[in-house]
Order: sequence, then C-alpha cells, then structure tokens
Amino acid sequence: MRWWMRHEARQSERRAPIVPEDARRLIDAGFDLVVETSSRRAFPAREYAAAGCRVVPPGSWTKAPSGDWVLGLGEPPAEPWPLRHRHVFFGHAYRGRPAGAALLERFAAGGGELLDLEHLVDGKGARLAAFGYWAGYAGAALAVLHRAGLLTPPVGPLSRPELDASLRLCRQSTRAGRAVSGGAVRVLVTGADGRCGRGARDALAEADVDTTGWGPQDTAPLPRGRLLAHDVLIHAIGPDHPVPPFLTRADLGVPGRRLSLLCDVSCDLGSPFDAVPVYDRLTNWDRPVRRLPGTGRPLDVIAIDNLATLLPVESSRDFSAALTPHLLALATGTTSGQEPWERSQNAFRRATAARAARRVA
Repeated sequence: MRWWMRHEARQSERRAPIVPEDARRLIDAGFDLVVETSSRRAFPAREYAAAGCRVVPPGSWTKAPSGDWVLGLGEPPAEPWPLRHRHVFFGHAYRGRPAGAALLERFAAGGGELLDLEHLVDGKGARLAAFGYWAGYAGAALAVLHRAGLLTPPVGPLSRPELDASLRLCRQSTRAGRAVSGGAVRVLVTGADGRCGRGARDALAEADVDTTGWGPQDTAPLPRGRLLAHDVLIHAIGPDHPVPPFLTRADLGVPGRRLSLLCDVSCDLGSPFDAVPVYDRLTNWDRPVRRLPGTGRPLDVIAIDNLATLLPVESSRDFSAALTPHLLALATGTTSGQEPWERSQNAFRRATAARAARRVA
C-alpha cells in the first residue's frame, strides 16, 4: 500500500496525522510512505527521511496513481477540484455544514472516495483517533488567558510546558479576582466527561479555576438560568444529531445574565448540529476572540476550529499513536481490522447516495 501524507493547505495548521516515530513503524511493516515537505509542520522532513520515508515537494500527491491512498488532516487544497484518490482526513462532510456539499461534489467529479476520520469509530460509535482532548485543553486555556488579560494575539503554536507556565500565571489573577469579588469565577464545561471536556477541565485545573462540569444527565432538561449564571462557558459537546440549543441570541438579552465568555470547542457553525447558535463567523489565531455586537452585557466568543494545533507536537503524537494501529490493521486485511474503515466507507457511500437522490429529485 502506497500512502502519501500531504502538506496541509491551511496556513495555521502545524499538526501531522503521522509523526516520524510512527512512520518508522509503518515502514518496518511494509508500508510505502511518501511524505510531502512542509515549512509549517511541527516535525521537519528530515525526521521522516530518517524514518525511511520518501520525501517529496508539496502537492506531489496530485500526480500519484489513482490506486494510492492520500492521508491528511483538513480538506485538500482547492485545486485540483476533482478528487480521484482514496482520501483519509477530517472532512466534516456529513454534518450539514455549507462546505460539506462542495466537498462531496469534488469526490463525485473525480470518482474518489473519502474515509472520513470523523467516522473511524468502534462498534459503539466512539472515535478511534481524535484530537478532542487537546482541543478542549487549548480552548479552555485560551479562555482562561483571555479572562486574565494575558491573551495577546496573534497566537502561535506552543509546547505544553510553555502553555502550562502561562496558565500558572493565571493563578495569581484568579486569586486576586476572588479577593475583589468575594467569590470565584464561575466556569461551566458542557460535555465534561468526553475527550474535549476532560481536556478542558485539566487546563482549568492547571490554572486553579473552579469548574462545574455537566454531562447529559445535567442538561435534560437544560437548566438555562443556571447556565447563564456562570461567567465562562466551555462548550465541549459534538453531538451526532441535532439537539436543542444550549444558548440562543434571545438568552443574551436575559436580565442579570452573568455569562460573558463563550469558548465553542465544537465549532458547528452553520450546521444543524450547532448547539450555541449565537455567532455568525469563526475566530482564528490572528484574532482568537471576538465580541458579539448588540448583546447588552458583552459576550466574547472564542471559536477556532483547529484548536489542537496550539499544541501541535503533543496533539500529533497522541493522534498518531491512536491512528497507526488502525493503518496497520487496514493493511493486514483482517476482518476486525477492516470494520472501522468499513464504517467510515459506508458513511461516505450513504452521503453520496443521498446527494445523488437529491439531485434526481
């Protein structure tokens, strides 16, 4: 099996789906792994070359034989428009987002196939390789730093020791705030027991911030008044079906609302799955925080859809360690090894069949 790990088109992306030490495992198992160079990736090309990979210029995958596999994290560059290979990346193509339909058009035009990493799941629907923990950690860290007045844009990639050092600086601000206000800043994490929620709670603990965690049992029905009585909401739920909104524009006009900062880790903007439909555009690393206009009491929003790239080395190593065994299992052709990939493949086929049916109708 020849795999091409492509250069990521997104300017802010620093992560890699496979890190050099796991590339060596794949090479030793008989993989032909070709790695495109990238000036932005947190792992230099020489480390992949030392692992036994063939290193090629960015964009080389477009000329690869159609039977080769292409591995990435985000969507490929806009050109070439038709996608004729079998691709593995996070497409987010089936969640009703506006870009999802265009992505499926590209595969239809080229005859390729998407094995979306979002749908590489076990028999219970749990993702087998994900960045959720580090997305939650990064999102909560940015929220704490902003609240403490220590977030200075633009924000660039950090190591975890660097980020944790900044969070420890927040402890002084947190303790001072308690002394002035007579109480702690109230932070709520929804989806507290999931990957994102656990990461968020660990970052908040590093900053010595008291945290309330809500799981499904705490939100059915949603205690909206209690939600609005918190200062900060870390929204760390990524539902697989539409759910009633946790926060609406109408809530922002409720008298006495205390909530002043939303960090939306899920970033389902424009999708039926969006549970916090109060903002109309994402934020980014150049401008990580945006204040919503016309909300009475201010509400700041952090909504960066690749949060884990704040910690590119740690998040990539965790993800690569989780993904590599499934790449090896795919190559062996065993039934158990194929099943997760078949689930992802079936999700693509259902989506493309539904798309074709809509076009006929």
